[in-house]
Amino acid sequence: MSGPTLTHIDRTGAANMVDVSDKAATSRTAVAEGAVVMRPETLALIREGDAKKGDVIGTARLAGIMAAKRTHELIPLCHPLLLTKVRLTCEPDDALPGLRLTAEVKVQGQTGVEMEALTAVSVACLTVYDMVKAADRGMRIDGIRLLSKDGGKSGQWRAEDGA
Repeated sequence: MSGPTLTHIDRTGAANMVDVSDKAATSRTAVAEGAVVMRPETLALIREGDAKKGDVIGTARLAGIMAAKRTHELIPLCHPLLLTKVRLTCEPDDALPGLRLTAEVKVQGQTGVEMEALTAVSVACLTVYDMVKAADRGMRIDGIRLLSKDGGKSGQWRAEDGA
C-alpha cells in the first residue's frame, strides 16, 4: 500500500531532521488562523483598552511575530529559517464573541513555513489569554489550523479544497 510518507521518520522509525540541502530555494507562504472565544464583557475591555496588562491586540501581534521567528527552538525538527515576512492580524468578532487571529509567514527557502504560521497564531492566542485571564478564566482557544500554503514541490494547498 503506497500513500503519504512521514518525512521526519527514518527507515528504523527514529525521528530525524529532513535533509533539504538538495532542494531549490523557492518562495513559500503559509497562512494559519485561530480564535479566542470570551465573554462579551471581556471583548469590550480589549476594545476599550482597559485590560490591566495593557494593549492586548498589539502585544498578541508582537508575540506571534516573535514566536514565528523562534519556531525552530520550540518544535524539535523544524529548520531555522530566515523569514522574509510575518504578518499577524487580530480582529474583534462580536459573533464569537472574541478575537480572530491570522498569521501569514513568507520565506525564500528550501522548506515551508506552515509550522511558523501555526506557531505564530498559537502563541498570539495564548498571549491574549494571558493578558485578560484575570477578567475571564473561561476563555477558549479554538480552531487553530492551517488555511493555506504555497510553494515548494507540493505547490498550493487550501483548507477549503482539502487538496
